[in-house]
Amino acid sequence: MHELGIVFHVIKRLEELAEEQRLAKIQSVTLEIGEVSGVVPDYLHDCWKWAIKKSEVMKEAALKIETIEAVTVCNDCEKTYKTVEFGRTCPFCQSENTVLQKGNEMNIKQIEAC
Repeated sequence: MHELGIVFHVIKRLEELAEEQRLAKIQSVTLEIGEVSGVVPDYLHDCWKWAIKKSEVMKEAALKIETIEAVTVCNDCEKTYKTVEFGRTCPFCQSENTVLQKGNEMNIKQIEAC
């Protein structure tokens, strides 16, 4: 379960940020997660609930998740399409000469703190 490692990484980064900015408490964190990133949101929430209890500044922080739609570009016809719906094969020209453009990333989008 790599979600636990992701949660530890996010919490560590937020604790560093809290120290740098002299934040007393982080109330919520919004993560953007790519549709084809391999991260399972339910597992991430479960790991989050367990891990935040070990951090004084994060103890009650809510986790919000926004999904980044996966989009692929076809190198042959240069059109983009929804990756999850069509996979690797371009629905316009049937080429497999395609590249994932977005939807595999994960970002810390927003932090609410005091």
